[in-house]
Amino acid sequence: MIFIVAKFTVKPEWSDRWMDLTRDFTEATRQEPGNLWFDWSRSVDDPHQFVLVEAFHDDAAGSHVNSAHFSAAMKAMPQALVKTPEIISERIDAEGWGQMGEMTVHE
Repeated sequence: MIFIVAKFTVKPEWSDRWMDLTRDFTEATRQEPGNLWFDWSRSVDDPHQFVLVEAFHDDAAGSHVNSAHFSAAMKAMPQALVKTPEIISERIDAEGWGQMGEMTVHE
């Protein structure tokens, strides 16, 4: 799968509106065939930083970046950002999340 983590540093005046700005993009991406997850988190250390964790089946990432909603998001998001997002994007040998080996929770 393709595993992606991206950090977005948002202008202070956009921090409380970031999730609204990205809502259509997020919902459309989650509906794409081959999308495994597309999850936003807000930093506990910096209220202006959002982290996106996303994953796609190997053959689905290309159609994602060529989609109309991706193009629209790439045009809409820069107005709210302090700088170009940072990203790690890697093809990994996995099908999804696994259990953490260093800790076991007995349910």
